[in-house]
Amino acid sequence: MIDDRVVLDVGVATAQGQRSRNEDSVWAADGLYLVADGMGGHEAGEVASRTAIEVLRGLAVGVPGPEEARRTVRRAHAFVRDLPSSTGRRPGTTATGVVLTEHGQTPCWLVVNVGDSRTYRMAGGVLEQVTLDHSEVAELVASGVVPADQASKHPRRNVVTRVLGGGSPHVEPDVWLLPVSPGDRMLMCSDGLTDELSDARIQAELRAQSGAQAAADSLVAAALAAGGHDNVTVIVVDATLRH
Repeated sequence: MIDDRVVLDVGVATAQGQRSRNEDSVWAADGLYLVADGMGGHEAGEVASRTAIEVLRGLAVGVPGPEEARRTVRRAHAFVRDLPSSTGRRPGTTATGVVLTEHGQTPCWLVVNVGDSRTYRMAGGVLEQVTLDHSEVAELVASGVVPADQASKHPRRNVVTRVLGGGSPHVEPDVWLLPVSPGDRMLMCSDGLTDELSDARIQAELRAQSGAQAAADSLVAAALAAGGHDNVTVIVVDATLRH
């Protein structure tokens, strides 16, 4: 659902990087902005991420709230789990993003996250990670075992603890509401961006570009220039409130 009090400028960019194919999928329309990073090999990751996005697109209908978001994510989990596996490894995918909705007449971002793709918000030129990574390294950082500034180089940084699909019969998504603030710049991305660029570098790239598409293109180009070891997908959504 698109709230007519909120004007959005949207940019999308993706690249396969050094991988043989792009297993990321993206949806950016109708007030719904999602990035999914598939895993499983032999095209299974690509099918998993695309399947999840197809189910999650249902959140663009009506005025979804947190409970509906949880139900939809669990439905996506079931669909991905039902995909055939040709490798013996179940296909899986992350999913992160926002739905423009409202709560008590207030325009809100409904944030949804499973895995280690990320959603950020930049307000007043300051970037803040909204989602929490569901990964082994994030747990090690939270427990004080690994310093935060070493997480991006840790050998197990890409081991996720929650995915859509995969081996677990159940999934618990992170879902919450954030009021839309004037000038919000939302960023949704796969870990192909955050493995290559620090948050400080991402913030600098976002500050340097006034348009959403230019910002998305700039971030993907910077990730590729930094090595581009993985697929990288970015959505940038700028929000302006009508009075």
